Amino acid sequence: MAGTISVRWKTYCVISLMIAGGAMAAAGITGLWVLTAIPVGFLFGFFLQKGALCGSSAFSEVIIDKDAQKLWGLWVVIVTGMGGFALLDLAGLVTLNPKPFTWMSMIVGGAVFGTGMVLAGGCVSGSLFKAGAGHINSIIALPAIALGVAAVEAGPLAGLNRWMQQFVLTAPGGKPVTLGTLTGLPFWVLAVIVLTLTVTAVLLHRRTGAGSDEKGAAAAGRLMRAVTARRWKPWQAGIAIGLLGMLAYLSSASSGRTYPLGVTHGVYHVQLLITDKPLQHVYEKPAAVAPLSESPVPAPPKKKVSWWLILEVISLVGGSWVAARLSGEAKLYNKPPAQLLIALPGGFLVGIGAAFAKGCVVGNIMSGWALMSIGTVVFGITALLANWITTYVYLMGGRLSEITQVIKR
Repeated sequence: MAGTISVRWKTYCVISLMIAGGAMAAAGITGLWVLTAIPVGFLFGFFLQKGALCGSSAFSEVIIDKDAQKLWGLWVVIVTGMGGFALLDLAGLVTLNPKPFTWMSMIVGGAVFGTGMVLAGGCVSGSLFKAGAGHINSIIALPAIALGVAAVEAGPLAGLNRWMQQFVLTAPGGKPVTLGTLTGLPFWVLAVIVLTLTVTAVLLHRRTGAGSDEKGAAAAGRLMRAVTARRWKPWQAGIAIGLLGMLAYLSSASSGRTYPLGVTHGVYHVQLLITDKPLQHVYEKPAAVAPLSESPVPAPPKKKVSWWLILEVISLVGGSWVAARLSGEAKLYNKPPAQLLIALPGGFLVGIGAAFAKGCVVGNIMSGWALMSIGTVVFGITALLANWITTYVYLMGGRLSEITQVIKR
């Protein structure tokens, strides 16, 4: 077994390093920094698969198994990313770009998204990395997610989407509502406070003896086997993804997109490459354009596709497949016919909800909370509650009347 793992490790690591190194070298030579999305996406998929860090299961397992490890993993992503973004901001390397507080879109989108990801068996990123590992219901859900986004962006729900986007709250000066605009404190100060509170909570938790059943697990066996063949604890994957968010921000900012990790519109843009033309391809910072003396006749608007997002989501699936292969988990996971059928409407709802809210667990929680956007906090809380209700009714066989009784108590 050890010999097999060693061969796998060497083979996949060499191939992966060649691809990542080749993409980085090509970016440096050509100046097409969008190519750096390939190693970012690959590592993202690898980390997600190793930590099994799906937003849907992170939420659902809290009430099904009374297990909040994955939810804690998501918080570690947020806090690590928050600290990293503060450093990038202080160094002047990126422009922080929190999302606007479109409160109706965030609430409606969060409710639809939280419901759909239970039915689909995963959020957008969860469906991507599970598809890479061979989960058939996730493979089925992905095109349905793209269709859901399309229905909002350019389909029958576009009018409703535009109407909901009008309900926006802003801070003084028209800025997005953030923790910083509410408190008046600089981003880096708030990041230090959140990091300090989180580390203090961890130390207090360990002092009480909680979590003692996990001692020594990360150090058991050789490092190679621990990294490649074994599952990671969610908090370990959380740290890795949080740090990766810093690289993603730098990579994205050089490619015509000023935001860290996100996947929803990457799935949609892959679909547009297949189904639509002509398209406006975005792959670098827009160049400054001199004003024209005469206004030209406007051309028909083209749908934009971000090649950073496209390369990221495609590479994410590849990184997940490599991680699953190293763990011996890459195979077709058949599901009961009922789950396969329900994955289609579930994925469609995931896409609709994510499009309404302009993001999913990755864009609105991992990245949005790390940027201290209040709108994404509202989305996350709404999605969590919708997930719990749907989990209780659909997966646990509960009834809504029982939930009402619990609330009244």
